Amino acid sequence: MSNKILVTGATGFVGSALVERLLSQKHEVVALVRQRNAIVAPQVQISVMPEQGTDLSSVRFDDVAAVVHCAARVHVMNDTSVDPLAEFRAVNVDLTLDLARRAAAAGVRRFIFVSSIKVNGEATAPGSPFKSDDVPAPLDPYGISKMEAEQGLLRVSQETGIEIVIIRPVLIYGPGVKANFRSMMSWLDKGIPLPFGAIRNKRSLVSLDNLVDLIMTCLDHPAAANQTFMVSDGEDVSTTELLSRMAAALGKPARLIPVPAALMNIAAKILGRADIAQRLNGSLQVDISKTREVLGWSPIKSLDEGLAKTANDFRTKSKSV
Repeated sequence: MSNKILVTGATGFVGSALVERLLSQKHEVVALVRQRNAIVAPQVQISVMPEQGTDLSSVRFDDVAAVVHCAARVHVMNDTSVDPLAEFRAVNVDLTLDLARRAAAAGVRRFIFVSSIKVNGEATAPGSPFKSDDVPAPLDPYGISKMEAEQGLLRVSQETGIEIVIIRPVLIYGPGVKANFRSMMSWLDKGIPLPFGAIRNKRSLVSLDNLVDLIMTCLDHPAAANQTFMVSDGEDVSTTELLSRMAAALGKPARLIPVPAALMNIAAKILGRADIAQRLNGSLQVDISKTREVLGWSPIKSLDEGLAKTANDFRTKSKSV
């Protein structure tokens, strides 16, 4: 059986880590990228799609056993597109389904889709985590497009027989993480006082190592076919706990001021930043019991191990700047 894996988004945060792991496990890797000069390992085969548009006619699937689809038009804050949903659908739905159909026609056995917890929704009540069989309730164009892609992929599976595996990650962190997570590390590293000392929410996170390990498990596990899995580190924490443990990983004191969450929510709403307050003060938990039971999988790294690895990378790169 071929061990060749095609990875989309191979130069991205998740894709690049996955490619590294695949190569370490002696897989052949094909990276589907938009630029031929994309930076990937020399032993990786490059497959190029047009920089503009979504024409996949040039993509070859020779001897490819599985596709891992990490590429997406990602969620963006303050999207200024005239029709954001149409923009998301063009990439996250239409391109995804075209890729899956072409893979199926070429005899590819399995298609792994890295989706998003946003398919389930934006928040949970503490102690009531999202499950993979919950009725989807996306609230923004990105989440809607991911839901539609999932539903379309299952139809493709019924029509063609290709095995579909859907993985819905929560917030992913790890070496090289950007956006809000990196900003928080920077604030902690500089010793900036933060008003998050009294947040009693619960949030699930997943380290890059744990997500990649689950993807590797799903490549050939027979029970993964046509299933949807949640993934996290298996430990939920409040924003206050996360910042305290992140500061410890950085070797810095956590200067957290105990401002009531309700007060911050009111201030954020007045400033038009209620979405950010929800991410920091609200809860979002996932139940990974199905992932554990069906696949026999457990997170390979604890939250503290993941934070330590992320902090080490942050410190190393900060010194080199």
